[in-house]
Amino acid sequence: MTTLTPILTKYWDQADSFTRAGYEREGGYGALRTALGMDPDAIVQAVKDSGLRGRGGAGFPTGMKWGFLPPSSPNPRYLVVNADESEPGTCKDIPLMLANPHVLVEGVIISAYAIRSNHAFIYVRGEVLHVIRRLQQAVAEAYEAGYLGTDILGSGYDLELVVHTGAGAYICGEETALLDSLEGYRGQPRLKPPFPAVAGLYGGPTVINNVESIASVPSIVANGAEWFASMGTEKSQGFGIFSLSGHVTRPGQYEAPLGITLRELLDMAGGIREGHRLKFWTPGGSSTPIFTEEHLDVPLDFESVGAAGSMLGTRALQIFDETVCVVRAVLRWSEFYAHESCGKCTPCREGTYWYKQMLKRLEAGQGSEADLDTLLDLSDNILGRSFCALGDGATSPVVSSIKLFRDEYVAHFEQGGCPFDPAKSTLWAGAK
Repeated sequence: MTTLTPILTKYWDQADSFTRAGYEREGGYGALRTALGMDPDAIVQAVKDSGLRGRGGAGFPTGMKWGFLPPSSPNPRYLVVNADESEPGTCKDIPLMLANPHVLVEGVIISAYAIRSNHAFIYVRGEVLHVIRRLQQAVAEAYEAGYLGTDILGSGYDLELVVHTGAGAYICGEETALLDSLEGYRGQPRLKPPFPAVAGLYGGPTVINNVESIASVPSIVANGAEWFASMGTEKSQGFGIFSLSGHVTRPGQYEAPLGITLRELLDMAGGIREGHRLKFWTPGGSSTPIFTEEHLDVPLDFESVGAAGSMLGTRALQIFDETVCVVRAVLRWSEFYAHESCGKCTPCREGTYWYKQMLKRLEAGQGSEADLDTLLDLSDNILGRSFCALGDGATSPVVSSIKLFRDEYVAHFEQGGCPFDPAKSTLWAGAK
């Protein structure tokens, strides 16, 4: 598996890739015409047969999620696209929407038609103004061409699509907090059940999918479920965008079949920056347990990464070489989670605050080995005890770093400071 599979990213290098003209020139909206001639249930079945799993982190089968909608409901059905990408290291959806927003718009129309919805929303992070403008332009162009609105392409199908901007809260990446925010309330996770498929936006049956999940639908309709399923692994089928950032020679987006390894991706990305070696990395963003050099050959699919002790998540591969202090990195992530906790759940609200305080002391060399046990005990009291996965995600870097780099934590309080600080230790000489 040494080749890339440019599908979503195929035309990113073209100057007009974000325009309707540029998208249509490469066959864009052809899949929509095909889909409108199909029975909606046939599209749902095709997505099920393709093996497409959610590309937002959890990896839940997309077609199965669509199938959870109740067959009858007095309320309208809604499709909501979660474009609130904001976790440290995760950076695939924003460049996708920036370079090719029309593939998402086409995916929304096909998906909404498949689930028999006439109202769709794209909830996008408010800080990425350039992306918001591209999406709004793409939606306006789609309306002008008759791809949105009433009687789409003479099919009798109607769809209204709204681009909604959030106000900058990581918690709104959680699907039920996103729904509350979309309804005009403070973004906080809801108690489940009921699940969004039964009672979601405005109390109606709602499907919530990640940007990349919905953007993958047109290629499945155009090329067939078997084509999509032929890529990847037996249980993690298809392709995905792998985001390499950090101490790598050529950071960027690498679209490849699921099951590729970091070693193979690094070979294509020019390896770790010259003169350095890999120390640790995240397979799925900052909310996933970290890996080390010994995990270079773990296939990057949902099952293999899980079996190795982490999660594939959003395939945000943050690469750190030997010059990086693990304690400092975990502290920075913990500061993020403490800041972004919505405060609804006591374990998360209090636990992430104490993470930040304890890690600050440890990083400054003022802690003790007993603090490490306290951190692990604190993690046990956060994990599985919150409304949403923010608390669980906050524990991942803390627990995994203590497990893999306990000696480095100990070195901090034994030497009275960070061993990677040239003013504190001679260890810096070997880590230049």
